Amino acid sequence: MARITWRTSSTQNLVSKFRLRWSYMMHCWHSLTFNAHMNSSYATDVCMTPIFWIVDNYTHCLGPFFVVGTAVLTTAVVSIAYWIGLPFWWAKSQAATIVLLIIGNWLLLNIIFHYVMGVITPAGQPPEGVSHVEAVSMCSKCISPKPPRTHHCSVCNRCILKMDHHCPWLNNCVGYANHRYFFLYMVYTTLGCLFLIVAGVEIGYKYLWLDHSEHWTELEPLEGHPVKFNQSGHVIAVTHPNEYDDILLPPAVHHLPTPMADSPDATPTRRRVLWFMAVVNVAVVIALGSLSIWHAKLITRGETSIEAHINEAERKRFLQLKRVYINPYNFGTKKNWKLFLGLVRGRSFWRTVLLPSWHKPEGNGLSFHTVHDAPFEDEWP
Repeated sequence: MARITWRTSSTQNLVSKFRLRWSYMMHCWHSLTFNAHMNSSYATDVCMTPIFWIVDNYTHCLGPFFVVGTAVLTTAVVSIAYWIGLPFWWAKSQAATIVLLIIGNWLLLNIIFHYVMGVITPAGQPPEGVSHVEAVSMCSKCISPKPPRTHHCSVCNRCILKMDHHCPWLNNCVGYANHRYFFLYMVYTTLGCLFLIVAGVEIGYKYLWLDHSEHWTELEPLEGHPVKFNQSGHVIAVTHPNEYDDILLPPAVHHLPTPMADSPDATPTRRRVLWFMAVVNVAVVIALGSLSIWHAKLITRGETSIEAHINEAERKRFLQLKRVYINPYNFGTKKNWKLFLGLVRGRSFWRTVLLPSWHKPEGNGLSFHTVHDAPFEDEWP
């Protein structure tokens, strides 16, 4: 009984020491974070500093490789489409081929135009040496005033007007001057890949499904002797080459499908290339399609990717105060899209969106109308 009591007392002492040490560590942690110079968020930023340093210093260096990779991948996909798809559809229907060529080259033209413009068009930055009346804050890195909706890009090492994010695939920031190019590039690339998938379904079925092997293979070889049944139901062995008893009837002719492997088109290289096309197009549709939907939602709400996080935090803060936060740049779905696409001052949808257009966004990027000071509907836009 005394031994059991001693063991219980030892266990309690061990638990008490553990709790004491844990309380001491928590007390030390709170003492470090409970002051104006350091908090838990700052401690997290300090721990993440090495990762931020790698992103800031190497993303810009890798940008040109991403641009070259995008150009090479696009060229490969288009070349394969012309190499395999064009002869296939031309042999199938010349009229359908002409229609497909018109649609495909229209999509390709928009893809190339919007990508090139997204790469070479600067997103926009505040002018140096000019005081901004509507500056909302000072940039701690640039040591200069920041206009509304402006944020500092650590990769480009400068402030970007109406910054959305830094895109390594463009090797450029996405902001005030090139946001439309970036979005339309994603949309047209997604549509182009969907177009290749739809136009290539029959080609894939022919070369990847039907032509799954290079030779005909019998899973179960035939064994035994050919037989036939007479009118009484007796089995009679077939010993002559003719398939019918009447010698006047010619032998039956069977039209069997020709193995695809006997065709020069059914080569292993062609099948590998088609698998490459299938994987790339499906991956691009999933990736860029999801990103396009996300940015479309942001455009509908009149905000950028950065502002989406800021507005969400403001909504939560206002909710605690029992108030409702209103995004000052949200003018409604229709007007938000018109402003983003530049469908103002008499510009038409088919000339501005369906065809390449160099028009610049409205305003100067240094100041923006809000829901509180927007002009009348007939004046703006």
